Amino acid sequence: MKGTVDRKLSRSLLNLRSAAGQTFLLQIVIVVLLIAAAVTAQVVQARNEAEGEARQRSVSVAQTFANAPGTVEALGSRDPTAVLQPRAEAARKAADVDFVVVTDTEGIRYTQPDRSFIGKKFIGTIEPALEGRIVVEDTTGPTARGWTDAVQAVVPVFGPDGAVVGLVSAGVTVQSSGSLVEQQLPIIFATGAAALAVATGGAALISRRLRRQTHGLGPAEMTRMYEHHDAVLHSVREGVLIVGRDGRLLLANDEARRLLDLPLDAERIQVTDLGLSPELSRRLAHGSKVTDAVHLVGDRLLAVNVRPVGGEEDAAAGSVATLRDSTELQALAGRAQVARERLQLLYDAGVRIGTTLDVVRTAEELAEVAVPRFADFVTVELLDAVPRGEDPADESSTEMRRVALRGIGADPPLFPVGELIRFVPGSPMAAGMTESRAVLAADLAASDGWRAQHVERAQRVLDYGIRSLISVPLRARGVVLGLVNYWRSESEAFEPDDVSFAEEISARAALSIDNARRYAREHTVAVTLQRSLLPRALPEQSALDVAHRYLPAKAGVGGDWFDVIPMPGARVALVVGDVVGHGLHAAATMGRLRTAVHNFSALDLAPDELLGRMDELVSRIDADEVDPEGTGEGMITGATCLYAIYDSVTGRCTLARAGHPRPAVVQPDGTAEFLDVPGSPPLGLGAGLPVETAELRLAEGSQLALYTDGLVEDRHRDLDVGLELLRRTLAGAADRCPEEVCRVVLDAVLPERPADDVALLVARTRLLPSGRVADWDVPSDPAAVPQIRAAVTRLLADWDLDEAAFATELVVSELVTNAIRYGAEPVHLRLLHDRNALICEVADGSSTSPHLRRATSTDEGGRGLFLVARFAERWGTRYTGRGKVIWTEQVLHAEAGEPAGDAKDILGQWADTEL
Repeated sequence: MKGTVDRKLSRSLLNLRSAAGQTFLLQIVIVVLLIAAAVTAQVVQARNEAEGEARQRSVSVAQTFANAPGTVEALGSRDPTAVLQPRAEAARKAADVDFVVVTDTEGIRYTQPDRSFIGKKFIGTIEPALEGRIVVEDTTGPTARGWTDAVQAVVPVFGPDGAVVGLVSAGVTVQSSGSLVEQQLPIIFATGAAALAVATGGAALISRRLRRQTHGLGPAEMTRMYEHHDAVLHSVREGVLIVGRDGRLLLANDEARRLLDLPLDAERIQVTDLGLSPELSRRLAHGSKVTDAVHLVGDRLLAVNVRPVGGEEDAAAGSVATLRDSTELQALAGRAQVARERLQLLYDAGVRIGTTLDVVRTAEELAEVAVPRFADFVTVELLDAVPRGEDPADESSTEMRRVALRGIGADPPLFPVGELIRFVPGSPMAAGMTESRAVLAADLAASDGWRAQHVERAQRVLDYGIRSLISVPLRARGVVLGLVNYWRSESEAFEPDDVSFAEEISARAALSIDNARRYAREHTVAVTLQRSLLPRALPEQSALDVAHRYLPAKAGVGGDWFDVIPMPGARVALVVGDVVGHGLHAAATMGRLRTAVHNFSALDLAPDELLGRMDELVSRIDADEVDPEGTGEGMITGATCLYAIYDSVTGRCTLARAGHPRPAVVQPDGTAEFLDVPGSPPLGLGAGLPVETAELRLAEGSQLALYTDGLVEDRHRDLDVGLELLRRTLAGAADRCPEEVCRVVLDAVLPERPADDVALLVARTRLLPSGRVADWDVPSDPAAVPQIRAAVTRLLADWDLDEAAFATELVVSELVTNAIRYGAEPVHLRLLHDRNALICEVADGSSTSPHLRRATSTDEGGRGLFLVARFAERWGTRYTGRGKVIWTEQVLHAEAGEPAGDAKDILGQWADTEL
């Protein structure tokens, strides 16, 4: 019996068609390959070790011989070969190397095992050795074994002075170091034989186990196992399909037949002929890997998974597909996805709606957020009072103006933006407004009230494809602001569940719109206040051609202001200032500072002195208005100001600034630059420090540009970039009038959405013609008064101002007489013929100012200044560095002075010396 089993086992191992035979053959091949690899590795290792050992031995022998006593002396002897040849051979044999060769520095051999090579050139590399280094290399040359491959080392021989006097080379042939391989071969073959025996035993064991597992199970048991598998296949709740490589259906379980509604004879039929959808048929027939692909089959959503039978790379062997009914799961997932999307939309609405305090822009943001994620089109209508910041007069009114329209399509037939719409009773919009609730019109074609609004337009809307509507009133803080309409065309019609979401997003938008409305109201009040405090019209003057612009900021009214103040002596003061902050307080503070500048300029103060007094004033106001809690509310800290006085007679301009940007000047030739005006701290922060001024002469036709920082500062660009842009713009507009310059500068330099208000003042200089200026140096003698008066009379006749001669003669007589009598030398008289005025100036070296008083009937004097004030339109005193100037201004028109007869009567009452 045992012999029979052994014979069957032997036949099984020798039968290459059996699994055991194939395994045994594979093991033999593996053992043979391992033996060959071991022999190869041993040969390589032995050669590497032999070469390494040969290199070490060659270097050691060569160094030993080179350093041996007498070697250096032998190299220097008359016959080195006679001395060194015996020593070299003895060393070679003793060290078991194949050669020891000694050469001179030219490579000529002194020693060699084969004496026929003595005196010949050494074969090898000697240059590194001549430099004092050791050379080890593989070479082919004569040895004691003949002409063979060898590993040789070349070392230098150093003389007493350290110079290389010769070379020593020792070498070992490679063949002589390979005997280890022959010693290892029996071990390698013995190991291979043992491995082959083990492989044979393993193959026999595997064959015995396979035969036991195959024949240990009888037919009944195999049938029962098949029945069990078939029962499991047809009882699972997932459909299973097996498709052959030719695309025919091989097997379908009961669940697959139910889900796909397959006929009873579906097996062996092409899956493309089973009546399935083209996409599902293609997936099943192709057999490529598919995971959870959803397909609609009838009223079911099936999740399909396909796997190739032979693995992912072998779809040709057929495939197995599983089908799972995911209809209910898909519906739940769809509702959850919608809920997630709407929560995200509400979050986005909270972030994106209300980014500005602009009513219309906020309504546009609502429309932008809702399209297309909730509606295909969105329109927003507001009551007319809302964009203006006012409270709606009638919240139940159905007359509104459309302010926003967004949609997925171009040119929808809805009412355009700006249209005033009166919603008719019965329409969803009117119902929503009157009942203050959201109204759903799921089918607009069936909504008679909506169609009645505008029959022709309603039909065009339906033809465009819009078919569903939700209308929601915009209500915030108990106030109805307007209406928002959500329209759908391509999306599914609105359902009742959509109404609550529409109300939620609309409520958030309504709150933002109401915030913007309240801000607009406050902004309107502040703008109104500020504009009432700014100059309504520029005063008439002939020294400058002036244009101005003021633009309030979108974020709130600030404290920027400007002013043009006529000064005596054909001079004009230009003022531009800025109060830090926004709102009513900044506007009111601006009005106070502007009034203070006017008052100080009436004193005819120099720019530095005026700003010094403004600094003191602001500091005093801050000290008075600091609240007890110390919050700093009401303080003016940070106000800036630029003050300039231009004299049209001399063309000189004097400027001073406190924390304000430098002004720009454009010369008549188009050269533009920023004036180097010394800077001082902002008003209220100067701490009593002096303010410096800058003085320059401007050619006629030059342009001065004074501005506030809102023109050049922007969060999206550097300040230097804004200043350079302003300079280039002014240079390019040098030949334009101030009005055009203002327009060009705002178009080119102004930020898109200024964060601060902007004041701009552009002035083109003029010079008073020299023919309209006359002056005299007056001797300090009362007798000179008649001469001066006569000269003035002649001058007025030359200027065709005879009608003003009497009044001017009186004024000149009084002022010159007072200067001679009460003033100090030098006395100077100047007459200026301005466009509509005659200006008389008398200067002297005294700083004492005369005072106007009314003389009684018994007083001998005191009537002179009274007469001056009576005949002059204005008069006053200004102080200079060398004294004072008394000036008068007479308006040149018919009612400017008294009748000539009255003047003569008055003048006749006093002698010249008394005047």
